Amino acid sequence: MRFGLFIPQGWRMSLTDIPPEQHWETMLSLLHYADNAAAGEAVPGGEFAWESVWVYDHFHTVPVASTEATHEAWSLMAAFAAASQRVRLGQMCTCMAYREPTYLAKVASTVDAISGGRVEMGIGAGWYEHEWRAYGYGFPTAGERLRALDEGVQIMERMWRTGSSGTFEGKRYQVDGALCYPQPLQQLPVGDGGAEVPSIPLWIAGGGEKKTLRIAAQHAQYTNFSGSPEEFAHRSRILEEHCRDVGRDFGEITRSANYNVVIGENQAAIDDKLAWIDDHFARYAPGDKGHRESSLWRHGLMVGTPEQIVEKLTEMRSLGMTYAITYFADAARDRDQIELFQRQVIPELQD
Repeated sequence: MRFGLFIPQGWRMSLTDIPPEQHWETMLSLLHYADNAAAGEAVPGGEFAWESVWVYDHFHTVPVASTEATHEAWSLMAAFAAASQRVRLGQMCTCMAYREPTYLAKVASTVDAISGGRVEMGIGAGWYEHEWRAYGYGFPTAGERLRALDEGVQIMERMWRTGSSGTFEGKRYQVDGALCYPQPLQQLPVGDGGAEVPSIPLWIAGGGEKKTLRIAAQHAQYTNFSGSPEEFAHRSRILEEHCRDVGRDFGEITRSANYNVVIGENQAAIDDKLAWIDDHFARYAPGDKGHRESSLWRHGLMVGTPEQIVEKLTEMRSLGMTYAITYFADAARDRDQIELFQRQVIPELQD
């Protein structure tokens, strides 16, 4: 199994009480921690690597919009690329309609060059209606958002692989000759012969059974959908059916999931962290939405001791989930949980 780590960027109210002038220092410190762990340097459990770090592509906080900071994803991607050496860099996930696909392809290719070829392109149709409307995007129907995802992915693939969008006449996007130089540094195999061309790995995020998973079957190197055993198994079956329909080898697609992690050596330590989460959201998101957010943490799959979490992830691996991307609620202030996970969970599961 492979592991990624979310960097606290503020979206989930993860930088509250940290002065704005210290936000970048906080994110950078955790980036360096993960980067060093990826290299196997002398950090706790450092012989076992985090493969990637991740941010969210959002503009307003959740579970409620607030004046707490949310740092923009692709600005962070460029900064992370320049400030790290080894760890891979992803967004879970970029909203296609927030940027034109031609522009997004160019941005991602430039960041790939800055990073030396370490970008992962998480991409999805988008969902946060309040944010869409606040930023002037309107809020298209689900079908229109999915059409944008489908067409946008095709345009980005063309630009990365050939250096040009060519002429694309879609229902959502019409482009003609948009150039993408530099092309990505990364090389990915395409076609039956497996010839390698410049490209960036696509993570198609979302579990929509009719459209999103079919787009994933056609284009994705990775998927990212529900991490509960039942839902993961169900969506995996749907994805396999779509792969069969479009003539794609199901085994070519790595299936990932995101997890809120609450880990402790014993139940008392777990209860302490859950109490902190309850207090945090009661303070910064009082009311029903904050209560629901706390409940999601309390009843999440990855709550437990290291042994319990290893058991749960082992079950998920048996279902085909081979890339876990982890989020720790208090990572901006306290790395104890991250270090415990790194010492006692990752070594038991890492390939």
